[in-house]
Amino acid sequence: MFTAHNESLTDKCFFLYNTEEVGRPSKDVCGYPLSIFFIVVNEFCERFSYYGMRAVLVLYFKYFLQWDEDLATSIYHTFVALCYLTPILGAIVADSWLGKFKTIIYLSIVYTIGQVAMAVSAVHDITDSNRDGTPDNMTFHVVLSMVGLFLIALGTGGIKPCVAAFGGDQFSEHQDKQRRTFFSVFYLCINGGSLLSTIITPILRGQECGIYSQQKCYSLAFGVPAALMVVALVVFIVGSGMYYKAEPEGNIMLDVCKCIGFAIKNRYRHRSKQYPKRQHWMDWAEEKYDKLLIAQIKMVLKVLFLYIPLPMFWTLFDQKGSRWTLQATTMNGYFGQLVIQPDQMQTFNPILILTLVPIMDSVIYPLIKKCGFNFTPLKRMTVGMFLAAMAFVCAALVQVEIDKTLPVFPSASQSQLKLLNMGSSAVTVNLTGNESLTLNAAQVCRLIYNTMRMESKDYVSTLTNLLFLHSNNLCKQYYSFLAIFSFLMIRNKFSLSSGSQSCEYIKDFGFGSSYTFFIPSTFVFGPNCQDSITVVEDIEPNSVHMALQIPQYFFITAGEVMFSVTGLEFSYSQAPSNMKAVLQAGWLFTVAVGNFIVLIVAEIAKLPNKWAEYVLFASLLVLVCIIFSIMAYFYTYIDPSEIEVQFRKKVDDDEDDKDKQQKAEIEMVRRDSAESYDDNYKQSKM
Repeated sequence: MFTAHNESLTDKCFFLYNTEEVGRPSKDVCGYPLSIFFIVVNEFCERFSYYGMRAVLVLYFKYFLQWDEDLATSIYHTFVALCYLTPILGAIVADSWLGKFKTIIYLSIVYTIGQVAMAVSAVHDITDSNRDGTPDNMTFHVVLSMVGLFLIALGTGGIKPCVAAFGGDQFSEHQDKQRRTFFSVFYLCINGGSLLSTIITPILRGQECGIYSQQKCYSLAFGVPAALMVVALVVFIVGSGMYYKAEPEGNIMLDVCKCIGFAIKNRYRHRSKQYPKRQHWMDWAEEKYDKLLIAQIKMVLKVLFLYIPLPMFWTLFDQKGSRWTLQATTMNGYFGQLVIQPDQMQTFNPILILTLVPIMDSVIYPLIKKCGFNFTPLKRMTVGMFLAAMAFVCAALVQVEIDKTLPVFPSASQSQLKLLNMGSSAVTVNLTGNESLTLNAAQVCRLIYNTMRMESKDYVSTLTNLLFLHSNNLCKQYYSFLAIFSFLMIRNKFSLSSGSQSCEYIKDFGFGSSYTFFIPSTFVFGPNCQDSITVVEDIEPNSVHMALQIPQYFFITAGEVMFSVTGLEFSYSQAPSNMKAVLQAGWLFTVAVGNFIVLIVAEIAKLPNKWAEYVLFASLLVLVCIIFSIMAYFYTYIDPSEIEVQFRKKVDDDEDDKDKQQKAEIEMVRRDSAESYDDNYKQSKM
């Protein structure tokens, strides 16, 4: 994340021609390089594309690909983990081979192809040969979507470390103020794209589309982000002639890895006790690498050691896009006249970020400082981890309330029997080991039993015959209509039609509800036609309101602000300037590891209750929080620039001493040579 600054553009806009730096495009607008406007637009479109696709991804897995929640969650977090692993590859390719510009172009093409593949994979009509609205060849859709997600992960991760740095390259040395403003605007574009996309794409998903049958429009929800990615690529290419394109200068991460590898290898070769120990194990690289580089790596390793507990925070944080979204599908999304889709709840995160960052910086932190409390960066990060744990405690409490309202489904050892009396008179049902049950006309009843054996009595046989007789002759005797509504199908009316006649049935359908409608043979079209339709509520609408998720989103976002923003600032302040890329790679790696932990814990735990899983994750983070606080207590803050200056001074002093020693040796040799010459001369004269 970039820190926001309250700086505005200059009041008057004009063109400047900068000729101070050779090879750098000279046209400026309002004091800013014209090229950065293309970069800002590109970033906004790319972030809209990524977050828009990601917002509906877990629901696509569950409802289109028909995966269970555990598999949907696992694949979702695998994808997110890849998105945070590939930036390391992108940085190496850009700095060592292609350069930032070509890397962005090539990987954006890969990115766009992946988005298009996702949009195509969500078109159900491609394999829906019988036109029933369900794909007949699900393997095709699964394979195409997995290929698309891999390409997206490669593209978005590969360009992630390049775009911001490429934008920074466009500024001259005297444009520091403009550069800071650019990064602020860049940060706002990230959050703006995220906010708008998580609002818009769930709305698009809720629409119905299709060639032969109308289904939820996941293809449109993925198609719009794909179109935005095409726009991002085109805009970036249009500005090609205006960019300053720095040549690749090598990647510091490779040098760091090689140095560390040589130190480990050299230490292993000299593991015998006959070799004297060195102060630090990195000192074993002195035979090959510069001492300043080794000293800088030592400072970086000290910070990376603190990174070890950090993945657990991301384990909880990124579940807002998976587990929390799935939790919202079992909740009521009516906010007055406004209907909030489950995947739209994620918009609270960017909204709260834009709100809490300035509040924390200008109010909370200064207030704590005035109270005399030394709220160091590591203490802030510890509090941020604790707040994230509290968010999952809130999620567990919400889940407990949800579980109270969920319908009771049969377990693995049970079966469910659904009885429908579609006749005009009441019938009696008698099941072994249970009391007799009377079903009135046009009534439904669901019963769960350990066994499903029914006695072969006349009245049971009559019921059975009644069910099948009417089922087989519905087309002759009845108009029939069966509708199942869930949060994906929010309607308030449906129509029955026969020729030019029609009847509209109006009813408020709640989230997650299921209804059965009986249309009798005596049905007559007219103004009161809906009165003759009998409605049976199979599953009650969701009654727990989505607003109960707001506290957990508040805690997780407050934790993100205190943990993520502070963590990056702390990391950058504790590492040499040329090692910031290494720390950025390490930070992104903790995010990837955190998403892999979700898979491991979820697979190992196998908890039957979701609230228990939330409590488990919260407990693990509290434990990690305690460990991190202990590590932070023993950490000593340093000033890398001061250490580098002292180190260089020490090296210079050592070199001066060495020069003095060499001069003294030369003087001694010269003196000895002179004396030897005098002796030889005297001997020759004698």
